[in-house]
Amino acid sequence: MKEIKKNIRKSQILELIDTLSKKNYTPIYADNIVEARDIVLNLIPHGSSIALGGSVTINELNLIEPFKSNNYKLFDRYNQPDWPSTVECMRQGLLADYFVTSTNAITKNGELIQMDSGGNRVASLLYGPKNAIVICGINKLVDTCQDGLNRIQEFVGPLNSKRINHKTPCNISGKCENCNTKQRICNFTTIVKSGERVDGKTFIVIINEEVGY
Repeated sequence: MKEIKKNIRKSQILELIDTLSKKNYTPIYADNIVEARDIVLNLIPHGSSIALGGSVTINELNLIEPFKSNNYKLFDRYNQPDWPSTVECMRQGLLADYFVTSTNAITKNGELIQMDSGGNRVASLLYGPKNAIVICGINKLVDTCQDGLNRIQEFVGPLNSKRINHKTPCNISGKCENCNTKQRICNFTTIVKSGERVDGKTFIVIINEEVGY
């Protein structure tokens, strides 16, 4: 039964890949997280600089350690002495060769939907780094933009707020309270409708497994 479900999901992913290709993305199918990890590492030439968006998916693929090796120059937002240094690291990362991140949802029409607290991820996905690599599990595929926004509001936002321990109402209640707190996690929203970049490509690695939030 598992294999049948996986084959059905693969057909859905391949259909989405065809749609994404027509919208100037460079989409790639991965059967599992191990394969996805190898694909990402093979996409980035040694010597490249790398910036990161905050992402459970990246951590689940165990990409941080290889990115820290001497093969790359990592703008390491996770290893800074204080918050101002973290902010400066993310700002410098706008000049990276590759921006590696996930997304909150991808629609059947090939739209990428993401919401951020500080804006680092949504900004870098749109402009700055030469190339972007978006890693996405099957659990993030939705029918429409509204479905994607609902997914963020009802599920992703509260989970991420609890994960990074932001002092928000949804951290306690587990549901969006449309708050106006200082650590509000859903300040910036983008819907990307094309993979076109000023210089470089937008790669999307879609994994036939549930990965991340």
